Amino acid sequence: MFVSFFPQPRLFFWSVLAWTLFAVALWYRFGSAIGLTLGILPASPEAVDPATISIFWSRAFIWFYIYFSAMVAAFAAFWMIYAPHRWARWSILGSALIIFVIYFQVQVSVAINKWYGPFFDLIQAGLAKTAPVTAAQYIEGLGGFLKLAFAYVVIGTLTQFFASHYIFRWRTAMNDYYVSHWPTLRKIEGAAQRVQEDTMRFSQTMESLGVNLIDSVMTLIAFLPILMQFSTLVTELPVVGAVPHALVVAAILWSVFGTTFLALLGIKLPGLYFRNQRVEAAYRKELVFGEDHAERAQPPTLAELFRAVRTNYFRLYLHYCYFNVGRILYLQTDNIFGYFVLIPSIVAGKLTLGPMQQILNVFSQVSQSFQYLVRAWTTIVELQSIYKRLRTFEAAIGGEELAPIEHEVPAPQAP
Repeated sequence: MFVSFFPQPRLFFWSVLAWTLFAVALWYRFGSAIGLTLGILPASPEAVDPATISIFWSRAFIWFYIYFSAMVAAFAAFWMIYAPHRWARWSILGSALIIFVIYFQVQVSVAINKWYGPFFDLIQAGLAKTAPVTAAQYIEGLGGFLKLAFAYVVIGTLTQFFASHYIFRWRTAMNDYYVSHWPTLRKIEGAAQRVQEDTMRFSQTMESLGVNLIDSVMTLIAFLPILMQFSTLVTELPVVGAVPHALVVAAILWSVFGTTFLALLGIKLPGLYFRNQRVEAAYRKELVFGEDHAERAQPPTLAELFRAVRTNYFRLYLHYCYFNVGRILYLQTDNIFGYFVLIPSIVAGKLTLGPMQQILNVFSQVSQSFQYLVRAWTTIVELQSIYKRLRTFEAAIGGEELAPIEHEVPAPQAP
């Protein structure tokens, strides 16, 4: 699954982590000094509004683009020399491009959050008639948001186009790898489906989960300090009372509760998903045999195989019923949890409309990042099922003993 697309996966991913930590530490410790020495950063801070689109072509951002590109180029050059790989350009440079775009989109979200404060304070001033507000000011505020939103949409659309090609390249790498071992793999139940369908689903799911994970981490890095700053305005929580860094504490505790709660509810789903693929494969395989051999796919055999399909689906429906009830209740409650946290501050009149909107947006961003497992749980369950099926291929290629579950559904005998 990984060796076909990444060079020496175990060492590669550890090196990614180590190089990333080094690059981040170097940036925060010496980034500004290096930029000043090279003449890229100005000697005095730029007068750029951080809530406008112009922030993204300021000299500070241009310096970051150069720094990121240099770090990626050095890392890619090392691996392409140390362990040449057919798919290195896609697996290394393609992954780096996706990470960069995620960073850019997070920064757009930060800019939009900064736009919230003055714009909603402008609305409050106009509604309460506490200050003169003109239509030109209002339209200018809307125009600033539209520019940021347009940049987000365009970059996101182009990224999706690139990610589609990235996914297909990963699928191609897996397909070529498994096809080269087809004489060994063809004897495994549902081998054709695993090569044709599971490779596609695995690459798609891994890309989606990976992108969302990186987005969650970068969102935390970008928004957690902002939430810490707003905690100076919100010092009390409902029921609990005064708490240091109240907003951060509330976001973490709420997210941990949701993750633990849904993990317990969905603990049986991965195994049921995997068994579902097996019984479906057994039923489909017998039908395929029946196309060429009259003695196969007889009604009693098909009835028995379909009974196994029905039984597993009904069990899956039952477990998903209570899982979805819990998941939907949690996510719906999450929509108003931020307002609940702000009750003491709103009642005490500590907030105006602008800061309140900023706090709600930042709190939502941070809590959703902490809730990565909550929102991705059903996808993770599906990925576990796909991984188990493809892991059987890995075991067969390596001459390992197959997992016990691979022997649970014996192939039916022709009558």
